[in-house]
Amino acid sequence: QVQLVESGGGLVQPGGSLTLSCAASGTIFSINAMGWYRQAPGKQRELVAGITSGGNTNYADSVKGRFTISRDNAKNTVYLQMNSLKPEDTAVYYCHADLYKMGTADAMDYWGKGTLVTVSS
Repeated sequence: QVQLVESGGGLVQPGGSLTLSCAASGTIFSINAMGWYRQAPGKQRELVAGITSGGNTNYADSVKGRFTISRDNAKNTVYLQMNSLKPEDTAVYYCHADLYKMGTADAMDYWGKGTLVTVSS
């Protein structure tokens, strides 16, 4: 089986910083894109940032210049450095990976269970 486990969420004051981590484990052959999504109460899940296996990145307009996504391919881990946090960044943040399991021909989507980020004074 494959698991994505997030960590690093919590309560932070406006203007503060947090770093999220997500480690993929299990019978993984290779990982294509990884990314972070978020879902605020009453809203749809949205892409925050993505990164390809080659290191190309993309960001939601709302986080450009404040968030940085990175990955360690050797550890199958993706990170999200979040700076200058705002109350509107409050959401459950989900890790996503598009990956090949060992012994399969097709890549599939996998999701973590989410980690809550609350930005409040």
